[in-house]
Amino acid sequence: MSTFPITCAERLQALPPYLFAAIDEMKQRAVARGADIINLGIGDPDLPTPEPIIARLREAVTDPRHHQYPSSSGMLSFRTAVADWYKRRFRVTADPASEVVTLIGSKEGIGHAPMAFINPGDVVLVPSPGYPVYPVAAGFAGGVVHEMPLLKQNGFLPDLDAIPADVARRAKLMFFNSPNNPTSVTADAAYFARVIDFANKHHVIVCHDAAYSEIFYDGNRPMSFLESDGAMDVGIEFHSLSKTFNMTGWRLGFAVGRRDVIAGLSQIKSNLDSGQFQAIQEAGIAALASGDHVTDGLRAMYQERRDTLVAGLQKLGLQFDVPQATFYVWIAVPAGYTSASFTAHLLDKAGIVTTPGNGFGAPGEGYIRMALTTTKDRLAEAVERMTHTGW
Repeated sequence: MSTFPITCAERLQALPPYLFAAIDEMKQRAVARGADIINLGIGDPDLPTPEPIIARLREAVTDPRHHQYPSSSGMLSFRTAVADWYKRRFRVTADPASEVVTLIGSKEGIGHAPMAFINPGDVVLVPSPGYPVYPVAAGFAGGVVHEMPLLKQNGFLPDLDAIPADVARRAKLMFFNSPNNPTSVTADAAYFARVIDFANKHHVIVCHDAAYSEIFYDGNRPMSFLESDGAMDVGIEFHSLSKTFNMTGWRLGFAVGRRDVIAGLSQIKSNLDSGQFQAIQEAGIAALASGDHVTDGLRAMYQERRDTLVAGLQKLGLQFDVPQATFYVWIAVPAGYTSASFTAHLLDKAGIVTTPGNGFGAPGEGYIRMALTTTKDRLAEAVERMTHTGW
């Protein structure tokens, strides 16, 4: 048998190792050594999907109508449920037929969006540290990534005034994320207004990632970007059922916003995928109609976990801002450590998996991220282990 060499495309050769795959490899090595691992790394909810949502899937999966190809844009009934949820949740009105599109998880939509609007050489503005898919999606579309550093002195929000004039002129799309992963910071109405002004001035499409809008504390509900006057004129908002309803494995999300942006994303999807399984969309309808009793319970649980971890980390003298949203804590590493070395120290000495901040982008150097996706008792145990590691 003869073989010939295979060379991957340049876009693949340029990719950094996917952050969470590298973390999982580190974890597996520790498990192989016999370590009892407390995983505070990847933000994957540890509780099951609520039973009424599962029951809706069980019923829907037997319906032969759902056994054929779905629409790539999603069932109109699911998109109507999304529009109803936005109206009830945020007082935002959206046309289900033209201003909502169903996604196979919000990651898919984020990954596809630049392909609809970016030509080679166009600038894409991305927050850094940030979700790694933003720059990867921009690069796959041939875009030029310009990082907007999230720095403590700027409240971990992009400094729009620091974007060079020539970059702003070439920019065509901006990714923005509030509540933010990994920093947990939430933007307010005044900041959203500045983003809208910037977008109008430079004709930039805003792609706002709101995956964590329903995980918040102390009753301080984060805004939807689309609540702001003029937001529907400049962009779209991505959302996911993953964190809101413990449905990460179901891969169901949506985008809402300006209709020609939704249309462009939908056109990409119609050529590249066949839509999400309709029975899962039926389950999504049940989730969105379930009311606040599900999400209120999840928020109460995460707040208890947050308070447990925050109190312990404060006693240890670690520096961080108490998160008001998301299930992450963004922690400055102690003096003498880098993000990677402190991550390795906690794994080696305490069996605790965390995420190095520089894995989200160079401005994340000097930080680690801890996730609240394990029990309160395990979080307390993590703190106890850390008290004995020394640093």
